[in-house]
Amino acid sequence: MLNEMGQAARAASWEMAALSSEQKNQVLYTIAERLEAESEAILAANALDLADARQNGMGEALVDRLTLNPQRLKGIADDVRQVCRLADPVGQVIDGGMLDSGLRIERRRVPLGVIGVIYEARPNVTVDVASLCLKTGNAAILRGGKETWRTNAATVRVIQNALRQHGLPAGAVQAIENPDRELVNQLLKLDRYVDMLIPRGGAGLHKLCREQSTIPVITGGIGVCHLYVDETMEVEPALDVIVNAKKQRPSACNSLETLLIHRDQAATFIPAFLQRMAAENIPLHADANALALLQDGPANVVAVREGEYDDEWLSTDLNVKLVADMDDAIAHIREHGTQHSDGILTRSQRNANRFVTQVDSSAVYVNASTRFTDGGQFGLGAEVAVSTQKLHARGPMGLEALTTYKWIGWGDDTLRR
Repeated sequence: MLNEMGQAARAASWEMAALSSEQKNQVLYTIAERLEAESEAILAANALDLADARQNGMGEALVDRLTLNPQRLKGIADDVRQVCRLADPVGQVIDGGMLDSGLRIERRRVPLGVIGVIYEARPNVTVDVASLCLKTGNAAILRGGKETWRTNAATVRVIQNALRQHGLPAGAVQAIENPDRELVNQLLKLDRYVDMLIPRGGAGLHKLCREQSTIPVITGGIGVCHLYVDETMEVEPALDVIVNAKKQRPSACNSLETLLIHRDQAATFIPAFLQRMAAENIPLHADANALALLQDGPANVVAVREGEYDDEWLSTDLNVKLVADMDDAIAHIREHGTQHSDGILTRSQRNANRFVTQVDSSAVYVNASTRFTDGGQFGLGAEVAVSTQKLHARGPMGLEALTTYKWIGWGDDTLRR
C-alpha cells in the first residue's frame, strides 16, 4: 500500500515541480472554494470523529484541537487564500555570479520533492500542509491521528477533486487512512520516495521518528514555553501578557507553561498576580519558594511536581517559580525548555539584549506573548510545523522551508582547464 502511495507521490512531484506560480495558485483557490462549498461533508465526518473521541475519554483540550465548525473551516479556507497571496520561492535565484573560468553559476530554489507529515488530532494541519506543499511544487503523504481519520479523509477528497479539476494528479496529496500504527513504521522507511519527514505530535512520536526513520526528519512542535518577569517590569502590563500567553489558546504548542518571577518582584507582583489568576481561573503549580507566598491567596495553588516542568499542560494550568536573577531564569529554561518559544518581560534594554542572546530557542520574545510563534502571525502564511532544531529550518516553517536548492552553471561551450 505505502509503496504504491510513494510511487504516486513521486510521479506527482515531478509534475507539480513544473507548474508556474499562476497554475499553483489556481489550484489553491479552487481548494479554498471547495472546502467551503463541501463543508457539510467535512463537518459530518468531523462530528463522527468527535463522538468517538468523547466516547473514548479524550480530554477537552485535545477535543478542542480536533473540533471543526463552520467558522474554523472558513478560517482554514482563508488561510489557503493567504498562501496564494504569498510570493512563490520556487525558481528564486539565491545568489551566484561569474567565475574566472567563464562559467556563470547560480543557486536556485527548487521543491524538496515528497514530504511526509505525521500528526495527531489537528485536522487543520491537513489543509495547511497540503496548501504549502502544493504552493512549493511538492507532493505530500499525510498520516493524521486515528482520532481524525474520517475528517482527514473527507478533507483530502476535497483537495484531490480540486487537483483533478485542474488536470493534475491526485497523488500530489494523499492521506494514510488506516489507523494501524505499523503503517507509521513503514512510512519511516519509505526513503526511496519520501524526501523529508515532519512529525507533529508528542515527545514519543518525535523520539520514534528520530530513532527509526531512514528519512531526514525535521522535529519540533513540543512547546514547554517560558516567560521571565524581571525586576524592572511593571505588574499590570506583565499580567496582561501572561494571561494572553496562557489562555488565548491553552492547547497550542506556543502557550505558556512556566512563569519565572524575579524574587525582588515578589512583594509587589504576587498579590496582584494571585487576584488575576483567580479571576482568570488559572490553576497554579508553584515551587517551594513561590508556594509559601501563593498558597494563602485566592488562586488555586498546589506544589509543582518535578516532572511538570518538562511537559505541556495543554490546559490553563501554569507552573510558577521564583528565581534569584536572570542567570537562574536562563538556567531553568535551558534545563526544562524545548527551544520553542520563550520570552522576557522587562523595561531594561540591557536585560532584553542579554536574554535574547543567551536563550537558544527558535523564537525569543521581549515584552510579548509566546502565542505569536505561528506561520500566519509571522507573515509566512499557514505553517507546516514549528521546527525547534537547527538544520535547514527553524521556527515556523513556511514556504521557503519546503524548498531546497540546486546549483546551475551557465556556460558558452566552457571547458575546465
